[in-house]
Amino acid sequence: MAEVIRMPLLSDTMKEGVIAEWHKKVGDKVKADDVLADVETDKATMEVMPFVSGTILYIGVEKGKAAKVNDIIAIIGKEGEEYTSLLDKGTAAGTDVAPNPAPQNTSSAPEAVTAAPVTSSAIPDGVTVVRMPLLSDTMTEGKIVVWNKSVGDVVKNDDVLAEVETDKATMEVMGYADGTLLHIGVPAGSAAKINEIIAIVGKPGTDIQGILNAPAPGTSANNTPAPTTVSGTTSNTASITPSQATTEHSDNDNRVKISPLAKKIAQEKGIDINALAGSGDGGRIVKRDIDNYTPQASKTSPAAAPATITATGTESYTDTPLTQMRKIIASRLAESKFSAPHFYLKISVTMDKAMEARKQINDLGGTKISFNDFIIKASAMALRKHPDVNSSWMGDFIRANHHINIGSAIAVEEGLIVPVIKFADQLSLTQIATTAGDLYSKARNKKIQPSEFTGNTFTISNLGMMGIDEFTAIINPPDSCILAVGNIVPTPVVENNSVVVRQILKLTLSCDHRVVDGAVGAKFLQTLKTYLENPVTMLA
Repeated sequence: MAEVIRMPLLSDTMKEGVIAEWHKKVGDKVKADDVLADVETDKATMEVMPFVSGTILYIGVEKGKAAKVNDIIAIIGKEGEEYTSLLDKGTAAGTDVAPNPAPQNTSSAPEAVTAAPVTSSAIPDGVTVVRMPLLSDTMTEGKIVVWNKSVGDVVKNDDVLAEVETDKATMEVMGYADGTLLHIGVPAGSAAKINEIIAIVGKPGTDIQGILNAPAPGTSANNTPAPTTVSGTTSNTASITPSQATTEHSDNDNRVKISPLAKKIAQEKGIDINALAGSGDGGRIVKRDIDNYTPQASKTSPAAAPATITATGTESYTDTPLTQMRKIIASRLAESKFSAPHFYLKISVTMDKAMEARKQINDLGGTKISFNDFIIKASAMALRKHPDVNSSWMGDFIRANHHINIGSAIAVEEGLIVPVIKFADQLSLTQIATTAGDLYSKARNKKIQPSEFTGNTFTISNLGMMGIDEFTAIINPPDSCILAVGNIVPTPVVENNSVVVRQILKLTLSCDHRVVDGAVGAKFLQTLKTYLENPVTMLA
């Protein structure tokens, strides 16, 4: 059954998106996690994925043209499948938009009012299916923090239905529909994958069971969930993970019904599967049986313990569920560490003049300048002289970025976030301090928007204010380098055959050897050192 792909909501201020590039064309085979197109919003250029597999039957918006949020931008289905009826139906049921069956690869499709791609299965008139939207380019799922509406409430097009916690921020989700909230699919505190049904809006009394029973986007014809489908809590239905839908497997000579996922987890935890009772179909052991398993006390009497003094107490621990932010940190940094060949360059910088300059600037009043602001400014100017360090590894080519956007990593309660100071080389020290301060405040209050933590071309991680003398950092994709900043420490050094105390800062540059060679990184650090040791040169 053909699937309609609509212009997603990529930021909370987005009204329309411009197709910057199509990566696929009509007739191409696509998978659920393929990148269909690059979409330019009001804040950033981001990738759009279909979340379904099949053949591209129709492209409704040409490259360079704009489409409103929820406009039809593509249709995916079986090769040769009839899809024009989907165009004839206009957008979502219940709208008054006239049908516009445009030819393939030409004009934009009519405006829609749903929140995410909707399957082509029959949807009653006046019903809008609200799905988990893509709220950032790294988001794979969102956690419902709170529902602002309850089932039975009357909602308007611009009402905020819920607040969703992504890997970077808590954002608002609107349904873009008028009617009554008929269904909430994910309770507060639970997570939903991108494009999963989170709510249904329509006329009171409408039968929505057909929508809930319909296969989710990305499922196969026999209704077996595709690999991207995961189990989730809904009010009326429960998904089944692929591992739970498998046939029985044997363990040694005994026939044990167990899913592959449960078997793998049991092996990792050292649990004897013969000691487990299955709660799945036909007594099959599934993941929840592993999670709920409590080892039984041994029936064998222990041997008499020797008369020695031993400490007594109770062993205990606390399991804390991963936040969306922590999941992404683990995924992206592990990918970076194990795919990018890191090497490290260290340099010592004398900061006496920078400390004097900072004091003089701050004594004038106004915006306070930090040492980190000095480092951002100096790095931006050094990147202008060494553009190779400002490049990105793109798989089969290297992208030389002509703009300089510096990410400045900060710690927040849930983990780490990297606000981005855009066009840092064009900003004064005071402008950098003001911009960075605003971004840090938004990040700590979870008010930062996707456009404010994406688009970095170089990253700085500063632990000096926490007393760390020096450290190495993991490269923050898509950057090719990250600068680790330590503490400024009074250190005895030899100058003109005399020992003097200088304020020494140690910097470590982590480089992706696929992009940056040792000599390139060393020259960058030499330039950076010159700017920091002679801050007046940054004002010239």
